[in-house]
Amino acid sequence: MPPGGCCTGRLSRRLVGMPQRHVAVYPGSFDPITHGHLDVIARGRRIFDELVVAVGRNPGKDQLFTADERVEMVEALVADLVRREPRAASVRVQAFSGLTVDFAKSAGASILLRGIRNLSDLQYEIQQALTNRQVAGLETAFIIAGQDFAYTSSSLIRQITALGHDLSTLGTMVPPLVVEGLLRKKSEHHPVLQRLLNDAPEAEG
Repeated sequence: MPPGGCCTGRLSRRLVGMPQRHVAVYPGSFDPITHGHLDVIARGRRIFDELVVAVGRNPGKDQLFTADERVEMVEALVADLVRREPRAASVRVQAFSGLTVDFAKSAGASILLRGIRNLSDLQYEIQQALTNRQVAGLETAFIIAGQDFAYTSSSLIRQITALGHDLSTLGTMVPPLVVEGLLRKKSEHHPVLQRLLNDAPEAEG
């Protein structure tokens, strides 16, 4: 018997009236998902009882991958995480539209999970966290990105895809499944990539 009583951990939380399950929502566009995103998901699974990866659907925003494509990729990559670490928390992947706080409440979550790469991220995320707590009563948990992912972003991945010739260099930033998807979008001359290509400054010389 543990010192001080017969119950610890989640059982003790139930006895004192705390929530039985801590459900967190990790929202993002994941366009595309990166190794940095997966690092946050993997570590979040060790903290919460359940993690919901919320893939944002925004009809007014140009996106490289459709919501269905992004959900499919995230589900496949999360399934691999679960196979490698089966005892960590379960993960659901869902597309959503509208306000993140509304989706979080509908998912039964009490907390938002966010990844922080640098000071610029922190300033923005603190402001968002304060707003979400004030408006919806949702707390925010921050996970600091691993050093290898501090300057990786989905927008950078899209730029490299549009302007680069050898996409194998993306292997350090995104999983092979995502590289395959990026190669397909590039071969299709996707409008998002074409726009980035057209907007790039011409090389001098």
